[in-house]
Amino acid sequence: MDNQQLQQQKLASFARGQGNLYPAYIDRAHNAEVWDVEGNRYLDLGTGIAVCNTGHSHPKVVAAAVEQMQRFSHSCVMVNPYPQAVHLAEKLTQIAPGNSDKKAVFVTTGAEAVENCVKIARAFTGRRGVIAFNGGFHGRTNLTMALTGKVIPYKHLFGPFASDIYHAPYPCELHKVSIQDSLKALTNLFKVDIAPCDVAAIIVEPVQGEGGFYGAPAQFLRALRALCDEHGIVLIADEIQTGFGRTGKMFAFEHAEVEADLMTMAKGIAGGFPIAAVVGKANIMDAPLPGGLGGTYGGSPVGCAAALAVLEVIEEERLIDRANEVGTQFQTSLSMLQNEFPALIAEVRQYGAMIAIELCHDGDPSKANVELTQLLISKAQEAGLILLACGFYGNVIRFLPPLTMTPDHVDEALEKFTELFRHCVRG
Repeated sequence: MDNQQLQQQKLASFARGQGNLYPAYIDRAHNAEVWDVEGNRYLDLGTGIAVCNTGHSHPKVVAAAVEQMQRFSHSCVMVNPYPQAVHLAEKLTQIAPGNSDKKAVFVTTGAEAVENCVKIARAFTGRRGVIAFNGGFHGRTNLTMALTGKVIPYKHLFGPFASDIYHAPYPCELHKVSIQDSLKALTNLFKVDIAPCDVAAIIVEPVQGEGGFYGAPAQFLRALRALCDEHGIVLIADEIQTGFGRTGKMFAFEHAEVEADLMTMAKGIAGGFPIAAVVGKANIMDAPLPGGLGGTYGGSPVGCAAALAVLEVIEEERLIDRANEVGTQFQTSLSMLQNEFPALIAEVRQYGAMIAIELCHDGDPSKANVELTQLLISKAQEAGLILLACGFYGNVIRFLPPLTMTPDHVDEALEKFTELFRHCVRG
């Protein structure tokens, strides 16, 4: 069965809300290479949205998952626990930034991890309010939609949303939002909408994912830490897209040398197996009563086994260092492309192997070039690439290559993208 036939079957059987970016149906994948059912080869610069940091089908991860499946696939960690979950919790609490004693809880998705952070923060503080940031993305459940700072497509048609959620501007030098602007807006929130003594938590992505790969300056994260300390507010780091080596540290908060109170972990945690976690300061994590946290599939034994293998691969193959090396290759090539097309590329952003270009008209960042962004995405399949777009204004191409991607494949992918860009501009 070919791609077109499968696409027609999908359209007939899937709700339209769960669309797909490319009508290319995957048959197999290895590291950065993906082959569809027709045998066409692609270089994957999205890795399932930052999930396969260790590449597709890493042998060590596959072996760990298969071995666990042969033992048992499920028992529910809340009924009969298993060693894999204990070992993974120990590992995650050890690698989480900061010197505080930590504890963990397992769930299945990133959105669940965010919701549980809010539950834990409210239980610990006895407060109701949560502050998030414009452009942030935290999930598609009702509470996480409320936290997400972008309406279309994530919130449109789905209200009403959870109450006691507030938003502030996220600092972004390119769009003239300074650190002081963001901090002043928080002060204004405290005067106009909610007193700081009623705020349970502030949640922030150290690098916004769906929002456009804007990085929070270290000074801003330190200011948030000080603000939360001053008012007894829980600081939540949403590291779902930035974790597990993606930004050239195990977690992006480490760049600012800031310890959050709670943090979310998902995506790159297990090489493609669905598992997520909340890790945080032990005294805060223990605020909910027994039974107040959990879920049937949270801490899947197969997911735990895969996640333990991922952590070994990150260490053994020096993938944190490799993230910086891969990112430098992208930065060099994309900066040359920017020099070639300065009126179209407003900025190249690179945080380890989390890279983006923002497209504009006339060299003006305020004039979002959505048309070129969409054209590049629509033509990527023909170029043998898997690309993703994002951005508050819908004008950012994001690159999330596997940290295991070989230098030759990086060069090949960048050559393909450069030619694709030139073709879309000049063709």
